[in-house]
Amino acid sequence: MILKEIKIILSEKVAIEYKDLNRIVFEERKKEVDSSFHQTLLRSIERTRDLLRANPFYGNQISKKLIPKELIKNYEIDNLWRVELPNRWRLLYSIVGDEVKIVCFILGYMDHKKYNKLFGYKNK
Repeated sequence: MILKEIKIILSEKVAIEYKDLNRIVFEERKKEVDSSFHQTLLRSIERTRDLLRANPFYGNQISKKLIPKELIKNYEIDNLWRVELPNRWRLLYSIVGDEVKIVCFILGYMDHKKYNKLFGYKNK
């Protein structure tokens, strides 16, 4: 059995947001804040990255017909996966692969309200 390399790549937008989240958590810890929403979110994103390194198919696959056109246009993807994070946040990623490696491309993480808007779901 040949094992493929699994690589996790953040979109440019996510890389900026992730850096900002790390900065916020760093500042909180300097102020001796032991628990916060930001710390929980950062831990869950890091845990999700570890899970994707172990199994790129960890998340729930979203039906091709439900993939937002905005994501198809911006990232030229043909598959989309979702991981549920704490506090009803979501992490979205796409998988690209060949015979040598698998790449999980993290497109975004967002709260439930932004997720619903992206997918065109109406609030009840």
